[in-house]
Amino acid sequence: MSLKSKSGKTGVLKKIAFSTSKFALLSFIFLGFLFVLSGVEIGLGLLNHSMESSFFSLWGWSCLEDLKFFFSFILPAYLVYLPLHLLIPRITNIIFKTGLVLFFLIQLSLVFYYNTTLLLLGSDIFGYSLEEITQTVGASGSLSFTPFLILLLFISILIFALVFLPKKIIIKREIGIVLPVTSLLFIGLGISDRLQMANMKSEFESNLIRNKFQHFYTAAYGHFNPELYEVDIYAESYLGDFNSNYSIAEPIEYLDETNYPFLRKELKRDVLTPFFETKEQAPDIVIIIVEGLGRAFTNRGAYLGNFTPFLDSLSNKSLYWPNFLSNGGRTFAVLPSLLGSMPFGENGFMDMEKNMPDELSLLNLLQENGYNTNFYYGGNSEFDKMAMYLKKNKVDRIVDENDFPGSYKKIPASASGFTWGYGDKEMFRYYFDLKKKDPKSPKLDVMLTVSMHSPFITDETEKYELLFEERLEDFGFSEEKKERYRNYQKQYSSVLFTDEALRQFFQEYKKDDKFNNTIFIITGDHRIPEIPMASKIDRYHVPLLIYSPLLKRQEEFESISSHFDVAPSLISFLKNNYALKAPESNSFIGAGLDTTRSFQNIHNIPLKQTKTELIDFVMGEYHLNGDNLYRLTRDFKEEPVQDEAKKDELRNAFNQFKRKNAEVIEGKKILPDSLIRKYSQ
Repeated sequence: MSLKSKSGKTGVLKKIAFSTSKFALLSFIFLGFLFVLSGVEIGLGLLNHSMESSFFSLWGWSCLEDLKFFFSFILPAYLVYLPLHLLIPRITNIIFKTGLVLFFLIQLSLVFYYNTTLLLLGSDIFGYSLEEITQTVGASGSLSFTPFLILLLFISILIFALVFLPKKIIIKREIGIVLPVTSLLFIGLGISDRLQMANMKSEFESNLIRNKFQHFYTAAYGHFNPELYEVDIYAESYLGDFNSNYSIAEPIEYLDETNYPFLRKELKRDVLTPFFETKEQAPDIVIIIVEGLGRAFTNRGAYLGNFTPFLDSLSNKSLYWPNFLSNGGRTFAVLPSLLGSMPFGENGFMDMEKNMPDELSLLNLLQENGYNTNFYYGGNSEFDKMAMYLKKNKVDRIVDENDFPGSYKKIPASASGFTWGYGDKEMFRYYFDLKKKDPKSPKLDVMLTVSMHSPFITDETEKYELLFEERLEDFGFSEEKKERYRNYQKQYSSVLFTDEALRQFFQEYKKDDKFNNTIFIITGDHRIPEIPMASKIDRYHVPLLIYSPLLKRQEEFESISSHFDVAPSLISFLKNNYALKAPESNSFIGAGLDTTRSFQNIHNIPLKQTKTELIDFVMGEYHLNGDNLYRLTRDFKEEPVQDEAKKDELRNAFNQFKRKNAEVIEGKKILPDSLIRKYSQ
């Protein structure tokens, strides 16, 4: 080999070594700031929320998550950086340094979002319009001055480090090459998957230590590269049916899955009649969906304490399900699941808009049977496409914030100038004003409250803050525990406000001569996420109360049911007792409420966490969350379970639901046109 060739080869190797050294320095700066930001995030968490683990314990686990993220992408980044730096070193450094600044701007935004809402931002952002995103962010108050100050300080220090440290520090080439080699081993051996996350003491702490950018990227990638659920001729033979794994009173018999994925014979399970007296005239039905009403702080036995004294007293006179589930982690799912027992579609059933398949819901079926149907909401009914869903289901009247007279007061605006509309007391007051002007019966009135929603502002702040303090005193909490609860004073105060609004609602309704022939149904759309959650199932765990002067006795059922089961049970009850005209087949997801007193679950229950995340499934006493399996205990806590056979059983049943749901997304109908024409003109 000539001296010139050797010299050329040596020169290339030196350039590679130099580029590797520069890349290593940028990588170490990146890793160092990842660790610093994790410390900032844990600090914010401790400052604003109640946690059992120590700062250093949480920071250590968070840094481990950062390391997993770091080594997962260092090799790909090096393979991009190296050839570019050999060709255009100055421009490459500018591009990568700018990329690091942009990365931390995104990471900081995701950190602040979680610290405010206690929700990991993922692909759900793609399920909302820009207007809805702006409204939600404005409501959360996450655009305050403190996060902006932290962001400005952090980015300024980062830019300083990226500009001046490369002039002062040189990384040895031996150290530099260790990073991509380690990343290669890390990726090749699947070390990230083998390193399990810590079993933290709460769902909040588990989410706090997660790298927010990695979660967002993973969720976004899954959203744009969805798992497809193709139905083939052998699917039933090896997967089993979605509804056949646990015995119910009557097995599900599907009628035409090729054309109508969910169409089945009616389940003759009228479980409500034994508890009710009946009158000649069909009863009025009032459904109150309480924003954020989680079981965690509702009624006796709530693990956070009972902050709903009125609802607790009402449950003692009701049919009460303490172990009840909403089918969505946010409000988007509640109307289709509760009123129609419908599947989720892609981003929620209502998000299908004009492509929503025709259905027979409580709204249009009862309207066809002579009911006057109404929806009341203190906010904007266009949010989450609610108004479109209601109109498609032939609701007679929608009352929202645009209809309130000037004599009604909106919720006071937050610091950002945002208000959701009219609070629960004002909405109930307006409801009675309208009811007096339109006394028709029978009625189906559906109400969705708004006061228990971020930013948790009422126009009687001092009154309910005082009630909050009295509640803490009644619980006998220590001063240390009281301080932890005060981190969520606004949230708990709003719960007490809504509970009092419900008390006043029933006091007023008792004056109505239709009261004695009315059935009231109260549930939550999901649990308030801004109070840290103890488990994965916590966000869906809501109460269900059915109260009526027509009840012959009170009863509490420890069995598990969900919003999917409400419409089937109500329709069966009305059909058997009031000659309600309803078809002998339907496409309900739910099989009806379980009125077993002991703890059990006969349902297979899919749960959609956000508009884009269908990752939860409950079957029997087990809960599948992503790839994690939990066992539900009688007090509705969760224990991690390592049982691959059981996990496969749930996964297979869940996949069957997903396949059917995917067919609806692709355009298959819910019901034959003949049934729609016959029962919903």
